[in-house]
Order: sequence, then C-alpha cells, then structure tokens
Amino acid sequence: MWYYQKKLQYPVKVRECNPRLAKYLIEQYGGADGELSAALRYLNQRYTIPNEVIGLLTDIGTEEFAHLEMIATMVYKLTKDATPEQMKEAGLGAHYANHDNALYYENAAGSPWTATYIQAKGDPIADLYEDIAAEEKARATYQWIINMSDDPELNDGLKFLREREIIHSQRFREAVEILKEERDKKRYF
Repeated sequence: MWYYQKKLQYPVKVRECNPRLAKYLIEQYGGADGELSAALRYLNQRYTIPNEVIGLLTDIGTEEFAHLEMIATMVYKLTKDATPEQMKEAGLGAHYANHDNALYYENAAGSPWTATYIQAKGDPIADLYEDIAAEEKARATYQWIINMSDDPELNDGLKFLREREIIHSQRFREAVEILKEERDKKRYF
C-alpha cells in the first residue's frame, strides 16, 4: 500500500528567484528522462515482470513521484516572484504566455510531455536495461544542472536527487542479475 506523508522526501531550499535555472530544471519535471516519465515507466512495467522484482519497480516508481514533487517545489520557488520580463529573458516567454508561472509537463526546450517517453518492451531484462539507462541519463542531467547552478542551497537538493538516481540504477542492475539467474534456471523466458 502506498502511503503519502505530507512533507518532501528531502528539504528544498532556493536562495533567490532564478527563472533561467527553472527552465533547465523543468527537464526533470516533464522531460523524457525526468521524474514523471520514470514513475510512470516503472509502475507500468511492474505488471509484466516476474515476482522477484515487482516490489522494486513499485518502490522506485512511487519514490519517483516524491522526486517529482521536489522538482515541482524547486521550479515553483525559482519562478514564483519572477516578473513577465524575467520569464521572457530566461527563455520562458512562451511558457509564461500559455501558463503564467504554473507548472506544466514539458522539457527544457518547451516540448510537452508525451507518453512516447515511457518504454515497456515486455521482456523483463530489456525493460530493466532501459530503466538503468533512464536512471543514468537522469543522473547526468542532475549533474549538468548542478554545474550550471550557483545556488548552494538548491544544489543540496539536486545532489540528493542525483544520488538517488545512482541508487536506483544499482538496484536495477541487481534485479537484472536476479532475473538472469532465473532465466538460466529456465524459470522464465
């Protein structure tokens, strides 16, 4: 059973309004390898994966929603006091024209989120390798955003998220090994 605690998984602090940084961070909100895509991918894949790893996909999928909440909070805090001119200067003029300062599932380039971001092959090992790749791409994106940020308080939360991506990748690698052993025993596939 899923239980929601009414607090963020890790504290989110932002030093100042910074719509340009929010523009980059929105990639992790509505991008192909962002938190929404990850959550939906893992919770979808769990229906066609052997029992040994269903719990792992459920646990990580629901944790990704907690990460989505953190990203939403970061983007909100980075833009909540932004003027229309600041939004325009940050490259968010079209976003502002369509959504004001509201969150919207899109990537950093402004392309709307799409279900084509969710991969599910139905082969458990292929799906887990896809998941490993997604986690590694998300880790890299967090690192690049940290590299562009001069906000140490925001970076603290971004580093937490980057480290969770590493842990998720490791857990998926362990699951691949479990399923390979089962496959070799001819229990699956």
